Amino acid sequence: MAKNITNKTLIDLHACMVRIRRFEEEAGKLMEDGKIPGALHLYVGQEAVAAGVMAHLSNKDQITSTHRGHGHVIAKGGQFSPMFAELYGKSTGYCKGKGGSMHISNMALGILGANGIVGGGPPIAMGAAFSNKFRKTKQVAVTFFGDGASNEGSFHEAANMAALYQLPCVFVCENNGFGEYTRQTNHQAVTDVADRAAGYGMPGVVVDGMDVMAVYEAAEAAIKRARAGDGPTLLECKTYRYYDHVGVRGMGLTYRTDEEVDAWKQRDAINSFEAVLLKQGVLTAKKIENVYARADEEIKEGVAFAESSPFPTEEDLLEDVYFVGATS
Repeated sequence: MAKNITNKTLIDLHACMVRIRRFEEEAGKLMEDGKIPGALHLYVGQEAVAAGVMAHLSNKDQITSTHRGHGHVIAKGGQFSPMFAELYGKSTGYCKGKGGSMHISNMALGILGANGIVGGGPPIAMGAAFSNKFRKTKQVAVTFFGDGASNEGSFHEAANMAALYQLPCVFVCENNGFGEYTRQTNHQAVTDVADRAAGYGMPGVVVDGMDVMAVYEAAEAAIKRARAGDGPTLLECKTYRYYDHVGVRGMGLTYRTDEEVDAWKQRDAINSFEAVLLKQGVLTAKKIENVYARADEEIKEGVAFAESSPFPTEEDLLEDVYFVGATS
């Protein structure tokens, strides 16, 4: 356990992971039942990464997210009602129903947007970090991406520029072992994505992404380094998604075994953290039960809010839409 960490922080980390897990489980059910349109990429299993990193960020700090981004939004302070409304495509959503699952953003919370483009987030975070340094604000930009995205040119270009200019940027690779349905060993020669950091002149750190305290400690060091003006860090969190690439049942493709999934579930970040908190007396079984009950009540309210909200109208079609182009 990290030194000088308060019981409140421990309790908050636990509650954050539970809220993410409950939200994603419910969202998956709603998708499978046909109530939410489109595809959802669920974050179940990876909760420790978002919780551990975001514990060190304020609303002024920025993040960029991925197609598997609900957990990042929740950990950064996103509320269930506008999130569910966005998933439903309703006008009361964070993006007024125009972003959907893969594109939730909220500037007030420093969420620069999830991104359906693989590797689309790192250049945006690098740009925000450049702005932060130029304006001398002490803000930090954190970009989340997967092992598959670490093969994209956008990641390499952003990492190179962030290191070159010593920008306050943290690159968080959530390595869940698969780029969609392709195992990591079949799409890259390196075992640790963090090894690539040396090529840019920044630290590369490998951390157990199923251990929220390990993530918390590694993220604390990386974010402090960035905030102090010492440049970026590549933080690789080894984690695992319990569900398929899309939804709960997925597409029925056979690319991993039930035994593999079960083995990772034995290391579940929430269960193991609860065992520690119970042993240390930080939480009781009743208090843990109440955390789940509050999350479930928040879900109930969020779904009801979404289902009772209106869809955008035809008049809303061109609102908040812009383009950059030359005029003749």
